[in-house]
Amino acid sequence: MDANKLLDLYTAGERKFNQANLHQVNLCGADLRNTNFSETDLSGADLSQANLSGCNFSRANLTDADLSGAILNGANLSEINLIGADLTGVNLEETNLSRADLRGANLIMANLQGANLSEAEMSGADLRNANLRKANLIGCNINEAELSGADFKGAIVTEQEMTGGILHIGLSHKWITWAGSYSYS
Repeated sequence: MDANKLLDLYTAGERKFNQANLHQVNLCGADLRNTNFSETDLSGADLSQANLSGCNFSRANLTDADLSGAILNGANLSEINLIGADLTGVNLEETNLSRADLRGANLIMANLQGANLSEAEMSGADLRNANLRKANLIGCNINEAELSGADFKGAIVTEQEMTGGILHIGLSHKWITWAGSYSYS
């Protein structure tokens, strides 16, 4: 399906595009609020500056997608594949990212306040200057992620992350990893 057809269907009231093939579709700046994209292939898609709040992307493939500047607050991104995706400056406030794969994703200056990142795979992700206040990081893997300037105030972790080597806090050269207290304040 191409971008024009999708936008025409959306304008006509269609909100279900689950399991669609939207590989490399250009939806830059589109307003697609409250749409079901579960299990959809959006790999390489341009969704930059799009309003995707309230959308369901569970189990979707967004490998190498451009979501820079997109609005995704309140969206369901559980079990999503965002490997290598560009999420620069994206709004993911209160978003469900449980079991999401964000390896190597660019999340510079992303707003992840209150996001559910439980069991997310974020190794090698770039989280410089990201807002992770009150984010749920239980079981999250952020080994070798770039965390300089990231705000973890009130982030939720358990003793398992503190002692199990999943998240380590400390500064080692340019990498910051996590393993400290139950809650940052």
